Amino acid sequence: MSMSAHFSSPHENVLQLGLREGMKVGDFGAGSGHYSRAAAAVVGREGKVYAIDVQEDVLKHLKLNTHAHHQSTIEALWGDIEKPGGTHLRDASLDAIMLANTFFQVENRYGLLKEIQRVVKPGGKLMVVDWAGSYGGMGPSPEKVVPEHETEEFFITGGFHKVKSFRAGPHHYGVIFTTPTL
Repeated sequence: MSMSAHFSSPHENVLQLGLREGMKVGDFGAGSGHYSRAAAAVVGREGKVYAIDVQEDVLKHLKLNTHAHHQSTIEALWGDIEKPGGTHLRDASLDAIMLANTFFQVENRYGLLKEIQRVVKPGGKLMVVDWAGSYGGMGPSPEKVVPEHETEEFFITGGFHKVKSFRAGPHHYGVIFTTPTL
């Protein structure tokens, strides 16, 4: 169990997205895969969760720790979420994207924005869950923390609509956005 798993519940947070069976979801910066597994439990065998990370060893780990039941639903993909085309996913192929404990680590925010805009369907959803503070070194270092209002402003300026915010655990905030329908 990674530290963050104790502090926010991926299952509860994923429920905020309103996923349904058969949906295709991208877990951008999948890390240990807690969110990928939570989403896989909802979208089922008809659905697909693309767990994307730039660290290959992380993805190997993610596959090993995935229950056989979800093996066919989760596809671990090596990719760079910070550059257009970097995830190797098709245009407008995803119903939803999860960005959990990842935004604070992103160097090229505009590259990330372009890639999210490219792969999400019109009317698709984006969930951002991130650290609300540094908490004495438990979270990111203080200068790395991205406050909720900054995250909201960034994605709203990038053309997303805010649907709602929610408490994603004692140390995290969550925001759901949607892309404009055509």
